[in-house]
Amino acid sequence: MPAPERTLSRGVVTRYAIGSIGTGGFATLPGLVLVYYLTDTLGVAALAAGAVVTAAKVWDVLIDPWIGGRSDRALVTSGTRRRGMLIGAIGLPIGFALTFAVVPGLGPVASGVWVFLAFLATATFFSIFQVPYIALPAELTSGYDERTRLLTWRVVVLTIAILLFGAGGPELRGAFGDEHLGYLVMAVVAGLVIGAGMLVATTIAPRRRGIPGIADAPAAAPAAPSPGALAGYREGVAALRRSAPFRALLGAFVLQGLATGLMLAGAQFVATWVLRDEQAVTLLFVSLIAPAVLVTPLWQLVARRVGKERGFVAASALFTIAALSMIALVWAPGPWVYLPVAVAGAAYAGMQSLPMAMLPDVISHDASRSGLDRAGSFGGVWTAGETAGMALGATVLTIVLALTGYLESTAGVTVEQPDSAVAGIAIAFSIVPAVLVALSLLALRGYRLRREDIDAGAAHAGEERTTA
Repeated sequence: MPAPERTLSRGVVTRYAIGSIGTGGFATLPGLVLVYYLTDTLGVAALAAGAVVTAAKVWDVLIDPWIGGRSDRALVTSGTRRRGMLIGAIGLPIGFALTFAVVPGLGPVASGVWVFLAFLATATFFSIFQVPYIALPAELTSGYDERTRLLTWRVVVLTIAILLFGAGGPELRGAFGDEHLGYLVMAVVAGLVIGAGMLVATTIAPRRRGIPGIADAPAAAPAAPSPGALAGYREGVAALRRSAPFRALLGAFVLQGLATGLMLAGAQFVATWVLRDEQAVTLLFVSLIAPAVLVTPLWQLVARRVGKERGFVAASALFTIAALSMIALVWAPGPWVYLPVAVAGAAYAGMQSLPMAMLPDVISHDASRSGLDRAGSFGGVWTAGETAGMALGATVLTIVLALTGYLESTAGVTVEQPDSAVAGIAIAFSIVPAVLVALSLLALRGYRLRREDIDAGAAHAGEERTTA
């Protein structure tokens, strides 16, 4: 008999979801405007702009497994992951504001170095919060459907945050005649909102004795992680080796992060050079995210009926078809593009909510088989993979821009892009993401966990707790 699911209170679900205001904001706004800020306001060459963003993200990827190991160790010594989450929530708004606070008049090289250092610090604070935040669902409940519920509402808030930051950020930036001032005000306001959302989420990080609103926090004591600076990396690699479902799910999610990161970074370029309206980026985001907000709960129903993994495949296939159709932008740019963008948004909701709900299943399955509680290590590797995918998406875009002859500029200077660069932008927004998501479905073939596997693991854990 499967163990009964631990029911989470509405307050816990709500506060966990609010944390995605922070994660959605940070994942969206830099990806949308940072490369454009570097190339079209600071005069940094396209490849150099991509290198700045990618180098900061590479650092993030390198430290995520270490942060995961530290988070697991903090859980052993203090009983909670809350301290790291607090540090990240407080530090991120400061780094985010500094990223867009480049002094006017600095040359492209000095401006690029400024942005790199500030964004490096910002990304570090984000990881310090995000890694334990990702680990929490596996500890809050052991239920297959209850985790889907928890992550579904997180993604609802995430998509709303993407809409608010993706549409509101550029609008706030455009409200000022001075581009430098517009970016700074945008960064200060967005940073404060991001930090506030993260702070709310820290309140539900459980202690091993249990917290109010959680019917029965998992009682299995975590095994102490190995000490040492390299322990987090060793434990992350060990998690990858032990868990075939984790390898498959992570591989698919990284490829999809690469695809969505590419489209996110390309949206402003599509608006400016393909649709010939810089403010059209707002409509692109509304078209993408409004359907996602409405459809996310439907993916929860799909998961209950056919399983999370099959729902994930269906969402990915739908996204691939929608992205492919947008290649017509090369020959016939126009407002018709908002329709396939809306279809992609509906699919994107499933591509976010379902793998996030599958991750805690993978973590608990590994714990039931290995006897090790390594949620932080799994979270560190997952965040590193997600970060790498999103960062490389921007890198792929800058490579396409450079190969097709894109002309960078500084604030107040108008240039006309060659037809090859405009076509390259359209291809980077359509065919390339479609191919990447199709490849992710091949990676997902290695994921073979089903509801019965998760229920069996939960039942075994329940029997061990009863015996103890």
